[in-house]
Order: sequence, then structure tokens, then C-alpha cells
Amino acid sequence: MNLYQQLTRLRRLGIWHFAVLCLISGIFLHPKAAEGQTPAKPEPDVLIFTNGDQLTGTLERGMGDSLIFKSDLVGEITVPMDKVKELRSSGKFAMMKKTDKVTRTSNPPGTISYADNVVSVTSPSGTSTSAVKDMAYLVDEATYNKEVRGNPGIWYGWKGSVSGGASILRSTQNGTTFNAGLTLAREIPTVSYLPTRTRTTVNVLESYGKLTTPDPPFPDSEVKTNIFHADAEHDRYFSPRVYALVGASFDHNFSQGLNFQQIYGAGVGWTVIQRPVEELDVKADVHYERQNFLPPTATPDLITPNQDLIGSTFAENYHRNLPAKLIFTESGSYIQSWNNFHAYSAIMSAGLQLPVYKRFSLNVNALDNYLNNPAVGFKKNSFQFITGVLYTLP
Repeated sequence: MNLYQQLTRLRRLGIWHFAVLCLISGIFLHPKAAEGQTPAKPEPDVLIFTNGDQLTGTLERGMGDSLIFKSDLVGEITVPMDKVKELRSSGKFAMMKKTDKVTRTSNPPGTISYADNVVSVTSPSGTSTSAVKDMAYLVDEATYNKEVRGNPGIWYGWKGSVSGGASILRSTQNGTTFNAGLTLAREIPTVSYLPTRTRTTVNVLESYGKLTTPDPPFPDSEVKTNIFHADAEHDRYFSPRVYALVGASFDHNFSQGLNFQQIYGAGVGWTVIQRPVEELDVKADVHYERQNFLPPTATPDLITPNQDLIGSTFAENYHRNLPAKLIFTESGSYIQSWNNFHAYSAIMSAGLQLPVYKRFSLNVNALDNYLNNPAVGFKKNSFQFITGVLYTLP
């Protein structure tokens, strides 16, 4: 290797060594450059009141003519907008007027400003303004994208409870009884301050009892009770209180000789009362109903014919929050067949939930089933009084 080639080789090695040294020094001497700069914390929102006072914190949402504002100093407060002179917020909000329907194509979120009783939201699509008296909601961008624009999966947003109770007797007679219940409900959007777009409910109730006398001196005997009910309903709202519904229900009642009853229908509902402490719904449908009956034990030849019916259900559901965190529920339904007027039935229930410990409560319920055309040899009425432990799902 000649002198020129050696000098060229040393020069190349020197350049690589210099590059490596620069890289190492950049990593160890300037770690912030390697790790990236921490994004600046957004400025707090500011409320300037008409009397000149100021409050800093975070604007959470708006409802009607009020703002919900959270501050480290006073916590979450509701501020009437006529007490506010100016609002400064770094967050983005979607504004919906009272005449707007909350849909996935509602006004997009943008930067909010407020002055002279007028709210303005500036987004890439333009600026939208509303007088305070015409405004319905201000929704933050994260909630808007999740609850309004989003398409929730089948498992999202479910709430409900599981209940159960049992008793066991072992003596000359052996007795076992138990009851179990499951209640699930999902409202979309899941936040309570936005009007409901869809609602789905599922209810399951099972009561079982068996009493036997297997030992002498008494003859062998067996008495059994088996009552099962399940229903599911999906509601789609036209307005905050009026909705269309589709539903199905399934019943088995050994006490009335009803082997299996299935109902499939569609109808309309109306929320008559809607307040934070109580709600009352009334609804009606048109449905197809199929009834299958058990043969009587004493006279098995007297078989009650099964029926295919076209009918309607008229129902109401009431929910009330009482003092001391007690919850009262009541429901009733009347089922009338139009192609056989004698084939009608009714169900009434009332319950009280008493809190015990955290998510556990004592559940007390009364349930009455009336079937005008039971199987031959069975009574028309079936009454249950059920107590058990209820667990509210997270």
C-alpha cells in the first residue's frame, strides 16, 4: 500500500470516528434531545364573572343555560351563564342547539368562546353561534367522539345486577328452593346528560322449588314449582321521550300448566316522567304469541290445545330513587289476544332494593302472574314473594 492510499484510509477512519463521537455525545450530553421534548401543559380554562371575579380550572360541559366547571379550589360547580362575562377555554367542544337532533353528523367540535350571551364554536368547517337560550349541550371532544360519533361494540356500556337466594330443608321431608335473577341495560350514549339514542334491556328470572317425602311412614310424594321468565327489548328513540321498540319474551310456569310461551312483537313507547329521581315509561305493541300447555297429572287425557295468537301488550315501568339510597321499582303488563278474546293474561311486579354493603343489597320482590286460560286442572293465578341478595355490576 503506497503513501497516498494510507493517508486516504486514515482520513476515512477519522471521519467515521468523528461521526461516532458526535452520536455518543448527542445521546449522553443531550438526553432531552434524544428522548423528545415533553408537550407543554395546556393553559387552564378561565371564567370571568360579571362582578369581575375569576375562576381557573377546566370546563367539563354545558347544559342549557349553565356551565359545569371543575376547579381545584371549589371542585365541580354549575354556573349560570348569565353570571359569566367571558369564557376562555383551550379545549374543544361540540355545540348542539335545542332544535338539533343528537346524531353522528352533529356539529363537529371546535374552539369555544363566549361573550354577550352568545356561544361560538369555531371548527375546520366554520363557525357556529347560538344564543344561550337556544343552546342544549356543550360536549367535550373526547366524549363527543366516543358517545356520539363512535359506533359502540356489543359489550360496551352494559349495566345491571345479579340476584339470588336459596333455602334447604332436610328432615322427614326434603325441600329445596332457590331463585336467581339477571337484569342488564344499556343506553347509548352512556352519559346521563345526553339524550338517549338507543336502549337495550335483558331480564331473566328463575324460581324453582321441590318438596319430597321419600321415607315411611308417609307415601312417596313430590311437589314441584318451576317458574321461568326472560325478555329482551331494543328501543330506538325518535325524540328524547318517544321511541320504537322490538322485543321478545319467554315464559314457563309449572304452577299454571304453561309449558312454554313465546312472544315476538314491535311497538312504540313514551317516557311520561323523566327526572333524576324517577322515570315512568308506557308502551304498547302488536305481537305473535305461541302457547304450549302441560297435560294435567290426574287426568292426562284432558289436554289443553296449544294456541297461535295475534295480540298486543300494554305495559308500564316505573323507577324511583328513595331516601337512604333505597330503590323502588314497579311494572305491569296486560296481554290481550285479538283472535281469541278469552286468551289474555297479566303480570304485575313490585320490588324494593335496600343497600347493605358497597355493591350488595337486599332485594324484596312481589310478582303476580294471571293467565285466564291455564291448562286443565291448574289455577289461573300464581303469586310469588321473593327475597334475596342483589349485586350491582360495575
